[in-house]
Amino acid sequence: MKQNYAIIGLGRFGGSICRTLAEAGQEVLAIDANEDRVNEYMNIATYAVVGNAQDEAVLRSLGIRNFDYVIIAIGEDIQASILVTLMIKEMGVPHVVAKAQNEYHARVLEKVGADRVVHPERDMGTRIAHNLVSKNILDFIELSDEFSLAEIRVTNPKFFNCSLVKLNFRQKYGLTVVAIRRPNAKIIVSPSADEVVLENDNLLVIGNADDVDLLDRKLNE
Repeated sequence: MKQNYAIIGLGRFGGSICRTLAEAGQEVLAIDANEDRVNEYMNIATYAVVGNAQDEAVLRSLGIRNFDYVIIAIGEDIQASILVTLMIKEMGVPHVVAKAQNEYHARVLEKVGADRVVHPERDMGTRIAHNLVSKNILDFIELSDEFSLAEIRVTNPKFFNCSLVKLNFRQKYGLTVVAIRRPNAKIIVSPSADEVVLENDNLLVIGNADDVDLLDRKLNE
């Protein structure tokens, strides 16, 4: 399922989300006030623009209200983070994910309307835990309360040389395969239903975290 995302702030946190979503074939608008950072993501994001997100006119000119998700990954400027979150929610964006520096910052972000507040260091612990308990889950990112993005290696022979339509991930596991990463580093974005899954392919899937865990268990059977 293709969504469109806007990421405000291209530091380490925002940049990693931008890369992961872009590799998964999603439409990504990347915004930062720093021109050098924007240039770094010019060939990664669908669109990358230099802009001051604290300026409401800039946000409106970029059509922010039309995005499914906006991720506010502003760095150390807590006041800017709060202001941008407030403006974007007032514009009617349905899902706003905001990065918090601490618990106080998180509570304020929630009060001004953030639908999800993330703590990068704490959430990194979740990703590491998934990697430790599963040999198949290579990466795991919670995009919202409903959706997670995971990269899963196919290690079960039952999946080898089967087409996506035969494996029927959406019906069986509630997951959408948005990309396939081959061992030779080739990435197939938005693969067709006839695309065949090969041994040691990595699947980039979007769905509920419980559904990701279900697929992981099946791969281990």
